[in-house]
Amino acid sequence: MAPPIPPLPEIDPGAPRRRVSARGRLRTYFLTGIIVAGPLAITAYLTWWFIALIDGWVKPLVPANYLPDHYLPFSIPGIGLVIAFLAVTLLGFLTANLVGRSVIEFGEVLLARTPVISGLYRGLRQIFETLFSANGTSFRTVGLVEFPVKGTWSVVFLSAPAASEVQEALPRGEGAGHDYVGVFLPCAPNPTTGFFFYLPRADIIEVGISVEDAAKLVMSAGVIQPEDPQGRLHAMAATLRTAQQGQGAARPEAERQDA
Repeated sequence: MAPPIPPLPEIDPGAPRRRVSARGRLRTYFLTGIIVAGPLAITAYLTWWFIALIDGWVKPLVPANYLPDHYLPFSIPGIGLVIAFLAVTLLGFLTANLVGRSVIEFGEVLLARTPVISGLYRGLRQIFETLFSANGTSFRTVGLVEFPVKGTWSVVFLSAPAASEVQEALPRGEGAGHDYVGVFLPCAPNPTTGFFFYLPRADIIEVGISVEDAAKLVMSAGVIQPEDPQGRLHAMAATLRTAQQGQGAARPEAERQDA
């Protein structure tokens, strides 16, 4: 059920109106422009950087005669990204079929017999299968644990239940049993670093926020809270009231100047 929309606050005609100077309005407009343009500019820059990075990797692998850039007087950005997407999709299609699966298995056998590379390949494959599997649950649940001291709570991401060997080695505390789960505690403001440990599931409080919201919470050190539709509507109503008050204060001033 959607939260009720808060009523628009009414302005008391008898209330004293706060005068907003031209400098104050200019500062407000500038900060509003920064809030709007900043994320757009950074997003556009990162998108362009990612496309250029993929193009730099893929285009040298494709014969020049097969690239549109060879026949046009200008370069088309994103061609390498499109080629990479099609190649990965084709690889997935072949792997899902019998013939392609046989070829992939043959290549895996060769890698398994290669020293050093075999261990690296198996580890990376397990990580990718865990993270990108459609049925996987790793890092899709957010929780809270008491860390680093009792009474303080930290955000964690639940990874996977502990393996049977780990379960048997861990103590069977009362109420914990064998239900241990791995958790990753990210550090702020860089969530790619942190701590990994096993905890009884009973010691973890699962919270109903998305992983994306939890990551933003960690990266901003608590400044960006999970989105609250009700709170956002109240903030919009308060902003509108402030704007109306500013317009109401500016109107008499303009009338006096015209007179």
